[in-house]
Amino acid sequence: MRTIFQHIKGDKTIWAIVAVLAIFSFMPVYSASTNLVYVVGYGSTLGHLVKHVVLLIMGFAIIYGVHKIPYRYFSGGSVLMLPVVLILLAYTLSQGTTIGGANASRWIRIGGIGFQTSTLAGLVLMVYVARYLSKNKEKKIIFKESLWQLWLPVAAVLILILPANFSTTAILFFMILTVVFVGGYPLKYIGFILISGVVVLSIFILIAKAFPDAMPNRIQTWQNRIENFSDEENKESYQVEKAKIAIATGGTFGVGPGKSVQKNFLPQSTSDFIYAIIVEEYGLVGGIVIISIYFLLLFRIFVVIKTTTTIFGILLVIGVGIPIVFQASINMAVATNLFPVTGQTLPLISSGGTSIWMTCFALGMILSVSASKEETEEDILDDNPLNILHETID
Repeated sequence: MRTIFQHIKGDKTIWAIVAVLAIFSFMPVYSASTNLVYVVGYGSTLGHLVKHVVLLIMGFAIIYGVHKIPYRYFSGGSVLMLPVVLILLAYTLSQGTTIGGANASRWIRIGGIGFQTSTLAGLVLMVYVARYLSKNKEKKIIFKESLWQLWLPVAAVLILILPANFSTTAILFFMILTVVFVGGYPLKYIGFILISGVVVLSIFILIAKAFPDAMPNRIQTWQNRIENFSDEENKESYQVEKAKIAIATGGTFGVGPGKSVQKNFLPQSTSDFIYAIIVEEYGLVGGIVIISIYFLLLFRIFVVIKTTTTIFGILLVIGVGIPIVFQASINMAVATNLFPVTGQTLPLISSGGTSIWMTCFALGMILSVSASKEETEEDILDDNPLNILHETID
């Protein structure tokens, strides 16, 4: 055991949090998968559990491999990956299918495995933004130059994600504005970008309304979710209604592991609404424990930020770390009817390969930053992508 810990670097508390969330997820995923087996007719409960465990093991391998990479390499790596994710997003959008009459062009299949490209794109984009801000920290920001170097790539990625996944687009846009604010980008320019984003979204909605066949029912889906959430007569959507029943049934200590009833009626019980199943089976106490673990993760992220010595390291941890906790908060808020349905999973607990892997990749980068004690700003700035390729080959 001591030999294993010798090879694990970085914040040990973050490692422990990841392990606790992963191990805890086994029972909820196994329990909630009965919906997929007996209602949808897909696979077996044991099969879903084994798949989830394998995905988590691969996730831990990703964390271990990534945290061994000096984090300065991620800066240049984002430049190399940006064209790749743009191509993947365009391909994903063009290969979209319709599910129940609604556009679901979020996924592509690579080697028989479903892959949600927006999660990878979001990760790459946050690192790219951190890179730009760190490289221009000591320079006067020229807005016209930043439009080409920073905001054009950001806009390209977000526009390609928007048609199929509004919630992810909104979260990314909000987090990017947060990072550029922390990174010292002029506030007046941030205001202009925010207004521009609202204008672009409005234009997109008008175009989607004018040409409904291009994106079947997407705007209507967004509208229905908002109306269902704000309906004073409590005409909730079916998912939210079942989630509220599950939470109310759980009480203080829950009905017990595996004894959820609403898992048989609640769609997406293993992913988007798994928190409702957790509260039903483990009660208010279990729900509060999960919330506390995520906030402990947030605290440790701030500890890493405080001890990081480079601007890029600080912005990198903010850009890839805060969204994990933010996504968890949104997932739990949706399950408790505090927020409209968004389709965001609960990090490291919900089933789903892409979400688990990208979360693990982000955690690996955070651990890489926390493990680095001798990086200097000059090391970070000397990250020409071609140099990184040469160093990797050597």
